[in-house]
Amino acid sequence: MLPTIEWKGDAVVMIDQRKLPASEVYVSCRTAAEVARAIRTMVIRGAPAIGVAAAMGIALGMRKSRATGTKQFVTEFQKICDLMAGTRPTAVNLFWAIDRMKRACAAAAQAGGSVAELRQRLEAEALRIHDEDVASCRAMGAHGATLVPDAATILTHCNAGALATAGYGTALGVIRAAVEQGKRVAVLADETRPFLQGARLTAWELVKDGIDTTVITDNMAGAMMRQGSVDLVVVGADRIAANGDVANKIGTYTVAVLAKEHRIPFYVAAPISTVDLDTPDGSRIPIEERAAREVTHIGAARLAPDGARVRNPAFDVTPASYVTAIVTERGIARPPYIESLAALVGIRQPAAS
Repeated sequence: MLPTIEWKGDAVVMIDQRKLPASEVYVSCRTAAEVARAIRTMVIRGAPAIGVAAAMGIALGMRKSRATGTKQFVTEFQKICDLMAGTRPTAVNLFWAIDRMKRACAAAAQAGGSVAELRQRLEAEALRIHDEDVASCRAMGAHGATLVPDAATILTHCNAGALATAGYGTALGVIRAAVEQGKRVAVLADETRPFLQGARLTAWELVKDGIDTTVITDNMAGAMMRQGSVDLVVVGADRIAANGDVANKIGTYTVAVLAKEHRIPFYVAAPISTVDLDTPDGSRIPIEERAAREVTHIGAARLAPDGARVRNPAFDVTPASYVTAIVTERGIARPPYIESLAALVGIRQPAAS
């Protein structure tokens, strides 16, 4: 797997996902502001990857801080946390990672740590978040692969692969794990308008892995299901409410409705950090509205006339009633999600060594 994001000490390096699949270009962010800009402009994207990037951005910013005392250090730290929090409002992993960094900083400060010790603690926490994400994706893949028949065509939407995480992927992690188990898997990848993450990123990842992949336009999914060409759907998530409502890339709700109509299992794969028990249902999830140009243009080519109004919500919410199961690194949740998700979140994990 190509590294989605790497910590280099004096920089955070990430593959520029806007340039794929035409070219593999890496961006070196040398300040916290540059990391925040990379998240906002979708150099890096995908809820788990955004969380990792935010944590590394905070650690990078504080590594370069000129604070000489703990109080000044903590004040600057809070400003950088606020900067990261303002980048992408829907992805709860962002706020989960920021909270982890805040707890690490607070623990080190309360222990009387020096500025140097606080910096070291933040860098260690950011790297831990990265490594835990890769491990959780592999565990999630193993759980999810049990849901995949020995021969199956899987429809997916957007990109929930290695590029959307620190590595391996959530929805694509399920697909990869099934292939590693020897199952014969083919993938239909929705192109995912308007940013084309499916056509550009999912297809690119899967072709590199040698997995049978066919790109379809978003409005082909229903016809494919009616023809019997889809056995199951697997998607990722940017936030999962306590009741099991799922926020994911715009168009996911449409796929879920079609899947239910055709009696096709609709699975969501996401880490526990994506489950937000403080949000009771999908109506409380903030939906990011992005720039009109993403809809009116592809590259430099204009598709829509000047003067036409544009809506560009980046996400939609799929009600829990359309979700067959939610796959996490701790196991598979099934309805009623208000109980099963709370149970999985409550599982105590062994302390990190």
